[in-house]
Amino acid sequence: MSTETKPKGQLYKRLDRIRGIIRNQFEFLRQDRLATIGVIFVAGFVFLGLFGPALAPHDPIEHDVRNDDGQILRLAEPSGEAVLGTTAFGKDVLSQFLAGAQPTLIVGLFGGIGTGAIGFLIGLVSGYYGGWVDELLMRLTDLTFSLPFMPMALLLLTFVTPNIWLMTAIIAGFLWKMPARVVRSEVLSVRERTFVKSARASGASDLRTMLYHVAPNVLPIGFLYTAYGVAWAIAAQASLAFLGFGDPTMTSWGRMLRQVFESGNMRVAWWWVIPPAIGIAAITTSVFLIGRAYEEVINPEIQTEQ
Repeated sequence: MSTETKPKGQLYKRLDRIRGIIRNQFEFLRQDRLATIGVIFVAGFVFLGLFGPALAPHDPIEHDVRNDDGQILRLAEPSGEAVLGTTAFGKDVLSQFLAGAQPTLIVGLFGGIGTGAIGFLIGLVSGYYGGWVDELLMRLTDLTFSLPFMPMALLLLTFVTPNIWLMTAIIAGFLWKMPARVVRSEVLSVRERTFVKSARASGASDLRTMLYHVAPNVLPIGFLYTAYGVAWAIAAQASLAFLGFGDPTMTSWGRMLRQVFESGNMRVAWWWVIPPAIGIAAITTSVFLIGRAYEEVINPEIQTEQ
């Protein structure tokens, strides 16, 4: 075997292993009814996030819905002209709802993955190496616990023009602390097991031992907190947008709620409130249903108590 073929073979084996892990996760979720429902809702949400703006019948910001006489329909209930009604500014609620799914998906997906990945890596390294590395990383974690997310996020966004990627970075930068703590605790237990000690005794490097023997055993916790991170990121993005710190160039579900609140029609225009509210509640609940399935694996006592 040539030296070029050998690395390719190792690469294929690693890709097969990753595909096997992903396949096993889907099979695991399929066995839990509530988690399956969550996956279906999340899949629908991802579809809306990817294709929602293209499916929107009108431009969510520029287009005004008008009647046959050419007058702008303001606060119109659902009708043939506007399936989900119109806003106080004559905009189509359905178009805003479909377009608003995209920023929610971006922040939820990348914010959740960022939260889970950062927390997992910091917890893994901290728990495995211990000593001054553990001390340094855990004091950094304590620092993020001492800084309240919302006031700090508002402070940072006050001095810059908010955009969707900056919000994602801020959310991931503050919310990784919880997965880091939990992953570290589990790694402290795993690193003392026989197979890890055997790997060290056979001469495996720290990096190899950590990635090939310790990390796979704490991966379910990483998936759990990544799922929770998606829900946290979506809720945080909606809260920031509702407070007026969302991306001003994009329609989002949080911004829709802010607009209806500012217009003073929160208790009147139910057709304007319900779509974004249900959208946010549905996706966060779905993600928690998926996370709950992993939590039952990590904490078997939950199943015992039910």
